[in-house]
Amino acid sequence: MDTSPFDIFPLDPYTSDPHAENAQLRQRGPLVRVTMPGGVPAWAVTRHATLQTLLTHPAVSKETRHWHVWEDGGLPEGWPMTAFVTIQGMTTSDGADHRRLRGLVSQAFTPRRVAALHPRITALTAGLLDRMAELPPGPVDLREVFAYPLPLAVICELLGLPEQTRHRLHVLAHDLLRVTDDPPGPAARMATLRQLFGDVIELRRREPGDDLTTGLIAARDEDGSRLTDDELFGTMLLMFIAGHETTLNLLTNAVRALFAHPEQRAAVTGGALPWSAVVEETLRWDAPVAQFPLRYATADIELDGVTIRKGDGILASYAAAGRDPAEYGEHADRFTPTDPPARHLSLGHGIHYCLGAPLARMEAETALGALFTRFPALAPAVPLDTLTPSPTIVSNSTETLPVLLGPAAEG
Repeated sequence: MDTSPFDIFPLDPYTSDPHAENAQLRQRGPLVRVTMPGGVPAWAVTRHATLQTLLTHPAVSKETRHWHVWEDGGLPEGWPMTAFVTIQGMTTSDGADHRRLRGLVSQAFTPRRVAALHPRITALTAGLLDRMAELPPGPVDLREVFAYPLPLAVICELLGLPEQTRHRLHVLAHDLLRVTDDPPGPAARMATLRQLFGDVIELRRREPGDDLTTGLIAARDEDGSRLTDDELFGTMLLMFIAGHETTLNLLTNAVRALFAHPEQRAAVTGGALPWSAVVEETLRWDAPVAQFPLRYATADIELDGVTIRKGDGILASYAAAGRDPAEYGEHADRFTPTDPPARHLSLGHGIHYCLGAPLARMEAETALGALFTRFPALAPAVPLDTLTPSPTIVSNSTETLPVLLGPAAEG
């Protein structure tokens, strides 16, 4: 049966308790009519089994041309999520276009290439911990000094982004994910990102390197039908965002989880559980992405007693599905790392499964193990329930993570 207009749930990017909001969504059903910022309607897929079905459903597309709100001109002027859903890249394509774009990037994420990055990730982690050990006593923001610079450095080296532009690119991309500001902010931000990435493209054309950007430029210059200018920019931007924002959230959320669950912290630091168990449970229990926009119904879809109409937009509610009692039992809201871990959908499913998932896992496992070994007395500097959630419906984490490092062990 269809929901009535009175059942529409407005997603709140400023909610003080994202998981309470997710619980409300699940209680309403596996498919819930919601409004995104700006009052734009969509369906939120809130439960594990339903989300798994929708992620591979043959009548669901990632291409904006199937969205009636877009085609009918129904988006508010300057809608802050426009850039997110229209950028040309793997996350907004299907079929042959998706296979072509994914094929161009996948060479950088083969198991062999990812494994070869482990020594560099270990060295970057050690360098950050050394600098942290030299900080004066007192609270520090772990997001700023550790969770952010590590994945940023890794993805920037993969893409061949010069060091002097990295922080500015992060600030612009991070603000793009907030999707809460008014025009002309999003459009101006996107224009600046185009300019900055354009400068990198010109740099890598003059000075080729052993990086993904150089490879993409070669593919475009060799045969323009393999990669257009817009796709080159879109691919670089999407790889940059996905390559560090999600890992930043994953690291932050994992540390918060271990702070809140000392018995699990003792198990993993004592060797009773591997760090991979903590990473996978964090992905399930506190997914780095809350609501991923957007997919579109290419035909009417009947599922779980609900009709999604052709042209409707669909949000993948990863954080809500990760605590679905129907999948994880009555204690789904508990953080309980296990080996082997519970399965989850937080890195996607099907043809759009996260290409960088093995790299993100390696980064997180390496970083967390080294962090808690170097700073065994690491503790929160403020009550965890006072931390401010990120003001967005897309990312799922906190704005800061103030900690007390305590005495450093020998590095």
